[in-house]
Amino acid sequence: MNGNAELLNFVYQNAQMGVNTMKQILDRVEDGSFKEQLRKQLTAYEDFQQEARKMLNENGFDEKGIGAFDRLKTYLMINMQTMMDAGEDHIAKMLITGSNMGIVEATQNIKRYENAEKDIIKLMERLLHMEEKNVEELKKYL
Repeated sequence: MNGNAELLNFVYQNAQMGVNTMKQILDRVEDGSFKEQLRKQLTAYEDFQQEARKMLNENGFDEKGIGAFDRLKTYLMINMQTMMDAGEDHIAKMLITGSNMGIVEATQNIKRYENAEKDIIKLMERLLHMEEKNVEELKKYL
C-alpha cells in the first residue's frame, strides 16, 4: 500500500472510530448542550469518513475499516467506563483522551507521509484541527 492510501485509511479509520464511539456514547447522555456537542462531533466524523472513502475510491484504493477485535475492545471499554461513571465530566475526559490519541497519530502521520498528495495532507490536517477543536470544546464539560 502506498503512502496516499495509508494516510487516507488512517483518516477513514479515525473517523470510523469517532462515529462508533459517538453513537455509543450518545445513548448514555441526557439531552442538553453536552449531547448537542457530541452530535456535532458525530456529524464531523461522518463527513470525514465519507470524504476519505470517496478519495480512496477515486484513487483506486479500498477503505480498510477498523478490525472486529478493535471495535469490540473499544465497545466493551466504553461500556465498562460509562457503567462506573456516566457523568458528563467523565465522558468528556474519555473523549479528550481519545481525541488526544488522534492528534498524536495525525501529527505523526503528517510527518511520516509528508510526500503524499497535497489534497490528502490537507484532509489529514483538517482532521487534526477538528480533533484539537473537539478537545477544546470538551474541556468545558470537565
